[in-house]
Amino acid sequence: MNTPFEKDTHPRKTGLFAGLRASFLTGLVVIAPVGLTVWLVWAVAGWIDGVVLPLIPYTFRPEHYIGINLRGVGVIFFFFFTIIIGWVAKGLLGRSLIRFAESLVDRMPVVRSIYNGIKQISVTVFSQGERSFEKACLVQYPRKGIWAIGFISVPAKGEISARAETGGRLIGVFIPTTPNPTSGFLLYFPEEDVIELEMTLEDAAKLVISAGLVYPNGRDGSKPPIL
Repeated sequence: MNTPFEKDTHPRKTGLFAGLRASFLTGLVVIAPVGLTVWLVWAVAGWIDGVVLPLIPYTFRPEHYIGINLRGVGVIFFFFFTIIIGWVAKGLLGRSLIRFAESLVDRMPVVRSIYNGIKQISVTVFSQGERSFEKACLVQYPRKGIWAIGFISVPAKGEISARAETGGRLIGVFIPTTPNPTSGFLLYFPEEDVIELEMTLEDAAKLVISAGLVYPNGRDGSKPPIL
């Protein structure tokens, strides 16, 4: 198989329409990632500006001095504001205020569930202590003989490890779904049933998102498929 930029050695139908089609598809391969990335960054910056700028006094906004609203200024304000909040939260006064606020939230039934859920996700995603996943792996799921790509989490601990009817250690494995790898299943496998892969987490995620169409380059000597 060849990349979209390499000539194919297999005979294909020739003609003006076939050439235009191949060039159009190759152009899409080049334009789509760049265009979608720029659009996403632009949209996120606009959304943050729309939320943050109304909270900023008019005298601090760019349009007060240059007459136009520059996109991304709200992102800068949000960036520095977040740094200040993080700096305060690490101090003794900040920790005390957070504990007091959380004690109030714990008394609100519905709000408590929402807050604790969001906090758990935030701690997991933005924690600097350790990575969310360690390595990509292969496991037999949903039955023997069928293989699935997973992401190794952490070994089973506490009650899960004590109550599981197994003689060895259990490894937590997140099995992602295609094409959305953020959803999936958390399963615990015996350590000997988990086969670690040499590919990076990013390569494994690409393989899952593309439904197996984008394979890591150089891992098996093959190349990405041509469109």
